Amino acid sequence: MKHNKVGTVMTTEVVRAVFGSPFKEVARLLAEHRISGLPVVDEDEKVIGVISETDLMVRQAETPAPYGPKRRFRLAELTRRARRQAAKAHARTAGELMSVPPVTVYADNTIAEAARAMAQNRVERLPVVDEEDRVVGIVTRRDLLQVFLRPDNEIRREVIDEVLVHSLWLAPSSVEVGVDEGVVTLAGHVERRSEAEIALAMTNRIDGVVAVVDRLTHRLDDSHLQPNEQALHGVADDWLRKL
Repeated sequence: MKHNKVGTVMTTEVVRAVFGSPFKEVARLLAEHRISGLPVVDEDEKVIGVISETDLMVRQAETPAPYGPKRRFRLAELTRRARRQAAKAHARTAGELMSVPPVTVYADNTIAEAARAMAQNRVERLPVVDEEDRVVGIVTRRDLLQVFLRPDNEIRREVIDEVLVHSLWLAPSSVEVGVDEGVVTLAGHVERRSEAEIALAMTNRIDGVVAVVDRLTHRLDDSHLQPNEQALHGVADDWLRKL
């Protein structure tokens, strides 16, 4: 089954900073290009860190109020995170501002993999790198959301071609496929329960699918059998093992 790749939605014109870029230059780049973050690269264009608006805001947040009480030393300030925050509060260059190690993706990664990396690391954009970690693009949350703009007829065609025909070797007419605003409905009768489960799981992983409505019935309940005892074709065996 084909998935849209990061390379199909990424921006190739990357706004970047170098290690020695001054603080104000970084702020200017973010404001001028209306972006919330950028990668920091070395002389070989390899990504060595990333900077977000939050990193710049640390400096403002840590600036003491002119008439406020003097800050007292706290044990919590000895933690690694606190030390990093303190260093950023006094940063003058991109190298002192940036967060490391950088979280990156490859152009051949799927959109789902990129979205997972963003969610796990709580970031809004990811530098896209090649095999040598050189920056080739940038991908944002907005870019990844483009998959949900896929037309319903395109999603329906992929369900029929990739799931029913090529993976399960079913006749296209054996299962009725309906798509409305990204919600896929599978209705019809299949031979085995495992075929219905695989059809639902594979459909749910297609780019642009919001939800899958199950209206499938089956003749044989083969859920008690081992995968190697089932006579499924194509990539169905692999999918069954994942369920």
